[in-house]
Amino acid sequence: MRNSAISSSLAVLADVTHVVLRVGAGLLFIQHGLQKLFGILGGRVAAMDSLLGVAGVLELVGGTLLVLGLLTRPVAFILAGEMASAYLMAHHPRGGFPVQNGGELPLLFALIFLFLVGHGAGPLSLDAWWRRARGRHDAPTGAGRRRRAA
Repeated sequence: MRNSAISSSLAVLADVTHVVLRVGAGLLFIQHGLQKLFGILGGRVAAMDSLLGVAGVLELVGGTLLVLGLLTRPVAFILAGEMASAYLMAHHPRGGFPVQNGGELPLLFALIFLFLVGHGAGPLSLDAWWRRARGRHDAPTGAGRRRRAA
């Protein structure tokens, strides 16, 4: 009986921490987009026809979609690619390890986004709401959630 209660508590904790990771990463990513697009929060406005301008749009729109948990897997896939590219283009050429070339943040974001590609938005998201509304209860919901048998 006790193991069942612990397992149940851990499943709830997994769902909550999944949402905290997705929403937290999305909110932090939005800030980077705001810096590039509007020059606020200590940033400079990037030209919209530049790589930084495109990155700003991806960060603002993608971060917002992650916060909402909408289209999470494809958005996270695109953002993971953006962060890998940012690392390879801006940080890796400086040499050394990521801690030496300032590349920890893009790599950490890329890892978080890859987690979201694999696990989806989690149960507290618009993606999950959409699945439930369409009657698709068998779709994977991520760690800590049991899947219904087909």
